Amino acid sequence: MASTIQCEVVSAEKAIYSGVVEMVIAPAVMGEIGVAPGHTPLLTQLEPGPVRLILKGGEEDIFYVSGGMMEIQPRVVTILADTALRANDMDEAEAVKAKERARDALANKQTDIDYTAAAAQIAEAAAQLRTLQKIRKKLNR
Repeated sequence: MASTIQCEVVSAEKAIYSGVVEMVIAPAVMGEIGVAPGHTPLLTQLEPGPVRLILKGGEEDIFYVSGGMMEIQPRVVTILADTALRANDMDEAEAVKAKERARDALANKQTDIDYTAAAAQIAEAAAQLRTLQKIRKKLNR
């Protein structure tokens, strides 16, 4: 059995990553899923959160996805994300501000607020912050 698998991470705007990895760990709707070479074919929806790619030699690359789909085939994993960001493209201060703005909007209980959209904004900002925390932990090892 092969020890690597091809991985493609694509957002609505552009291709984010294309390369060979030892494992993909992603936030599926049924929980975090690890995909190694030879994994059973699967199509699953992704939740907002970090996607971790274990590269050859054990190095790790982390991305944020805001949701989307992941297709697993015997030799390739494809992540089609609504939004995908590399660690270098993420702004922690902006994520904190977005989370606070959405919480404030919910707390004010104005009649013209879209509660579903505000809750989604909080969830997305929280997922971005979790991704940044994972990156920070990786760098502090």
